[in-house]
Amino acid sequence: MSKILIVEDEPDMALGLRDNFEFEGYEVTTASDGQSGLEKARALKPDLLVLDVMLPKMSGLEVCKTLRGEGYALPILMLTARGQEIDKVMGLELGADDYVTKPYGRRELQARVKALLRRSAEDVPETSRFGDVEVDFARGEIRRGGRIVDVTPLEFRVLATFVRHPGRVLTRQQLLDEAWGRDLFVTDRVVDNQVTNLRKKIEPDPSRPRYVVTVAGQGYRLDGSR
Repeated sequence: MSKILIVEDEPDMALGLRDNFEFEGYEVTTASDGQSGLEKARALKPDLLVLDVMLPKMSGLEVCKTLRGEGYALPILMLTARGQEIDKVMGLELGADDYVTKPYGRRELQARVKALLRRSAEDVPETSRFGDVEVDFARGEIRRGGRIVDVTPLEFRVLATFVRHPGRVLTRQQLLDEAWGRDLFVTDRVVDNQVTNLRKKIEPDPSRPRYVVTVAGQGYRLDGSR
């Protein structure tokens, strides 16, 4: 049975979420402010965190940033107010895996939760290596030549997406879907910029990439064999 932690300060909404998830067979715990949510996430190590952005004591964005900074890799689903595009962007930049906009449909929410849990349960090794680069999924770290590379949560998710599909050409839309999340308006240029930033941190010569290579007219491919 998967464990879900809900951090939501509106009692009626928290109760509705709890009832829905328990009906689906999940084990559910709730918290009503960001500080207690952070403490429960650390103590309980849930399989999924449903996290409202606007919370007392500590915002959902701060909770997300803190957990990712401490190395917690659990899936995080953010709840945002309608029209708050900046919250969605910031949440994903700080390490959230997906978001749902209030008011949301029960079926949409359940589908996103199931997708995140399924993705988290995929048979992915704790670490993956190519060249002198090591991706540590358990710690959420990237090392090059044995030294930790300072990457953002989004850069980590981009590289992790490539690692999950070695040798496969990924379009910009596929990268957006996996690393940013569906339904967020992000331009192709933003994807290119993230790939460029990532290359600067992992490539021996970023101007002549060996690992994350461009496939003209299609997208990008992880090639660790060269």
